[in-house]
Amino acid sequence: MSCMTKKYVYLFREGGKGMRDLLGGKGANLAEMTNIGLDVPFGFTITTEVCREYYAGGENFPPELWEQVLPAVADVENAIGKKFGDARNPLLVSVRSGAPVSMPGMMDTILNLGLNDETVAGLARATENPRFAYDCYRRFIQMFGDVVLGIESYHFEYVLDDVKKERGAVYDSDLTADSLKEVVEKFKGIIRRETGRDFPADPYDQLREATTAVFRSWNNQRAKIYRKVNGIPDDIGTAVNVQSMVFGNMGAGSGTGVVFTRNPSTGERVLYGEFLMNAQGEDVVAGIRTPKPISTLKDENPAVYSRFVEIAGRLEKHYRDMQDIEFTIEEGRLFILQTRNGKCTAAAGIRIAVELCREGLISKKEAVLKIDPAQLDQLLHRRIDDSAELDVIAKGLPASPGAASGQVVFDADIAERRGSDGEKVILVRMETTPDDIHGVLAAQGILTSRGGMTSHAAVVARHMGKPAVCGCEALKISYAEHKFTVAGEVFAEGDEISIDGATGRVMRGIIPMVDPELSDEFLAILEWADEIRSMSVMANADTPADAMKARSFGAEGIGLCRTEHMFMDQNRLPIVQEMILANDAAERAPFLAELLVMQEEDFYGILKAMAGLPVTIRLLDPPLHEFLPSIEDMTEEILKLRLREDCETRETQQEIYKKEGVLKRVRALHEENPMLGHRGCRLGISFPDIYAMQSRAIFQAAARLVKEGVKVLPQVKIPLVVHHKELEILRAQTEDIANQVMAKEGVAIDYKVGTMIEIPRAALTADEIVRHADFFSFGTNDLTQTTFGFSRDDAEGKFLPVYLDDGILPHNPFAVLDVNGVGKVMSICVELARGVKPGFKIGICGEHGGDPSSIDLCQKLGLNYISCSPFRVPIARLGAAQSLLKS
Repeated sequence: MSCMTKKYVYLFREGGKGMRDLLGGKGANLAEMTNIGLDVPFGFTITTEVCREYYAGGENFPPELWEQVLPAVADVENAIGKKFGDARNPLLVSVRSGAPVSMPGMMDTILNLGLNDETVAGLARATENPRFAYDCYRRFIQMFGDVVLGIESYHFEYVLDDVKKERGAVYDSDLTADSLKEVVEKFKGIIRRETGRDFPADPYDQLREATTAVFRSWNNQRAKIYRKVNGIPDDIGTAVNVQSMVFGNMGAGSGTGVVFTRNPSTGERVLYGEFLMNAQGEDVVAGIRTPKPISTLKDENPAVYSRFVEIAGRLEKHYRDMQDIEFTIEEGRLFILQTRNGKCTAAAGIRIAVELCREGLISKKEAVLKIDPAQLDQLLHRRIDDSAELDVIAKGLPASPGAASGQVVFDADIAERRGSDGEKVILVRMETTPDDIHGVLAAQGILTSRGGMTSHAAVVARHMGKPAVCGCEALKISYAEHKFTVAGEVFAEGDEISIDGATGRVMRGIIPMVDPELSDEFLAILEWADEIRSMSVMANADTPADAMKARSFGAEGIGLCRTEHMFMDQNRLPIVQEMILANDAAERAPFLAELLVMQEEDFYGILKAMAGLPVTIRLLDPPLHEFLPSIEDMTEEILKLRLREDCETRETQQEIYKKEGVLKRVRALHEENPMLGHRGCRLGISFPDIYAMQSRAIFQAAARLVKEGVKVLPQVKIPLVVHHKELEILRAQTEDIANQVMAKEGVAIDYKVGTMIEIPRAALTADEIVRHADFFSFGTNDLTQTTFGFSRDDAEGKFLPVYLDDGILPHNPFAVLDVNGVGKVMSICVELARGVKPGFKIGICGEHGGDPSSIDLCQKLGLNYISCSPFRVPIARLGAAQSLLKS
């Protein structure tokens, strides 16, 4: 290779764990394990750069790639003494994907590559095991046909099942060499029939086609969905690892398995995984046979087990994290095929991080950084009520904790459709495959009749926080009839069941559930996060119950209390409507007086629940017509009254007259674009008595609590300000009412008045508005709408999905803050405000406050606090600490 040629291929001994971006996670770890002296089968990695150039070049490889692959193959040949394509002692290889970010099961793998009619005979002679050789060959043809040639796998499965039935075989391993030869010929016939070409015999042609297929799999549907869900960039590409084969299917002394160094469901420090003797790797993860717990290997082969325990401990200490290890035993010799940081449940991840810290392997800061804040949602899910009466119909393996109820569905597409319609479904499958990922995402939980704790369904469910029960062999599933049978009882599609992923139980019907309890490790990691972070974390809460829940999750106050939600209570809505329908202030006064009493009790409860902490109360924000019936509903009601037989009676005429008056008022309040219309502080300017009532209710509630010895810190938030004079006027009114109440009650109330920044003009004139404010709070939902010019409901329901699919926008801007647009507006606002008032308090109160990547932006802008829904407070606490550590 000349000095000017780019290096595309790295032998394992040439790499290391620091080359993840170039070699992918798998390639970097194979190189690292090779360099620390573990038994790793020889091989090489084709870099992620090739993948990027492959797509940039119209799915064509760099011309010099194969000039580098051939010497790498020769190096592997020399290392193990076998020749690629040699009929006497053939080298066989696996071809696997390996992205910089782990994407388990999302891309393709081909095993036993290099076999043809000549090399399989050589392999049989060299191993003196024809059955093993032809078992490898039939596996290779099927995988090549499926992955490379695009032939549906069921074509091969049907043939294999037929041969097993003819031979009276229960398992694949029961087939003889002659039976497997018959399978091979039939498999080659399938390829001729489906593709119009013979199975490729040249190993180098096989390698080229397999490498192409793995790179193509970077953009298969399941991989794209997985990247989208997990926020993985589309342009990082995958590497391809070509590795000499070691065989777990050479007989009773060989085997294969997948093991975690700690329990990925609970975090317990114990080896957790499974293995199969006389099998290849796909047998374990695909759920074709039910594997054995790794603990039983201690009895079957004590020497191998002891060696594995030593290697597992060594790898965990080396990588300073729980490891997910794939291994093969070839005639008693242990080989490590892969290690990576293991994926696990949020609860397990927290326990592992805390225990690794306490064991001295990592620091508190490193422990905090190990936790994915978004995964904390898993810990806040519900579990089955201990007092519930359970009708358990079956039991499988507890593959992913949590509990779920829903209607049975058997197809991932149906699960996705019904889940999108808001229905709760349980996806029931014999086993899931990566192609089912969209159904897994939409389902409440997963139930499979096959597979173990490391099967695809189990791994994906744990990562996504979905409850899963796997290997429930009592289920007899019929996809054709859309039903499963348990002990003679039939459950059809649409029947309701519940699953408990913590115990493996499957139950009839919908089961009562309760809120989770937080572990000591969970509390410890949050305490460590609190020691690190600089931003306060507050909550959005509208009721005392929500406030107490937020406080229990560690909220340091209420950043947003939405008073309009109080107005929607069915007992007070008629009063609100009468207030709105009043013609002038005098007519509104008695209704406002009634609402004053109710609002005072509302604020009393919330302020008391958050005693000693700030409570930020936003005055009425939405347009008044939202509290009234729609024009269509009112018109229909009036028409029905006119069509009644008694329409001419005095009572009916009076009712019609009254409803017509309401309709007239509704039409008068109607706006073409209410989001930008008569709402927020514009209501307070137009109807000052409404805001005055709310302010009086706040301060009267606060005064009562002060007299009771309760410390209160009310903060009045004026919404939708666009001009400093709006805030100047409404602040003056608020202060006047506060002074009146304090003078009358003889108390002092520590309060603040601020505003929400929701309109670009407010941000651009922050240096004027700040002179009348004690704090700013970014309302990022409206700020996103007004910066983009998007109506959220219309955008998300119509064109936004297209923008995301086409890559116009990297994220939904209503879920993840837009750094380049909305972020710049926020930055200007912060700079202008603090230019006038250094150290001025600014925060965020939209749901973006609970999104970790949005929290990163808040940290960079130097915001003082974030506020989010109560159940996202722990996420925000952890996210705020991580943002500071990464900044």
